[in-house]
Amino acid sequence: MVRVTSSAMRDVDYDRARRRLSIRFAQGGWYSYSGVPPRVAAGLLAAPSLGRYFHARIRDRYPFRRQRARPG
Repeated sequence: MVRVTSSAMRDVDYDRARRRLSIRFAQGGWYSYSGVPPRVAAGLLAAPSLGRYFHARIRDRYPFRRQRARPG
């Protein structure tokens, strides 16, 4: 898990074997996105604006589910 500096997100975790990207958003709650390629997950962490990258390359492109706690 990586703690991020973002107004939109607090933590990001990527499970490469499962291709699952998990994000804890600032407004609360963990969301897991399935089928996310490693380059997309790496791009999120390297982006100057995590929120903009998320909206442009992840949101509405990968199936997701809300988690009650940090996925593990």
